[in-house]
Amino acid sequence: MRPIFQGVPLSANQRDASGPVVVPWESLPDVGIRDRLVSAIIERRKVSTAALALDYAIGRELLPQPGHGAVLIDSRDRPVAVIEFAGVRSTLLGEVDLSHAVDEGEGHATVETWRAAHEAHWHSEQVRAELGNPSFTVNDTAAVVLERFRVIERL
Repeated sequence: MRPIFQGVPLSANQRDASGPVVVPWESLPDVGIRDRLVSAIIERRKVSTAALALDYAIGRELLPQPGHGAVLIDSRDRPVAVIEFAGVRSTLLGEVDLSHAVDEGEGHATVETWRAAHEAHWHSEQVRAELGNPSFTVNDTAAVVLERFRVIERL
């Protein structure tokens, strides 16, 4: 599940962030989940995340680009860290590997448990409402975006 980032260019002393700025991601309604993900990122246990490619298409967001940064926002809408995207790749849900699942830092020891947790989120009423499709489901051919990042500054 995606944590909360707001796109910002990195300052010159952090990295060169020329090019498009990442658009803000939607917020998670469950404050507990949001805070757990933010803590895992700050503690550097969570270094990757996954999103449906459809999220970017519907939100008309640009995909994050390696070398670009974003501000990590906590449940009180406070900026808590600056992250830098280290890698972004598009793939199919059925091709997500164990390395990515473990690097999400949410305690998944298998791809199956990672996928079950993500499917539960993507099949939730909230996500289906955001997508405007009350019967939305994913399968092995669903396009996903896998993002890797690192904390470069705590705020």
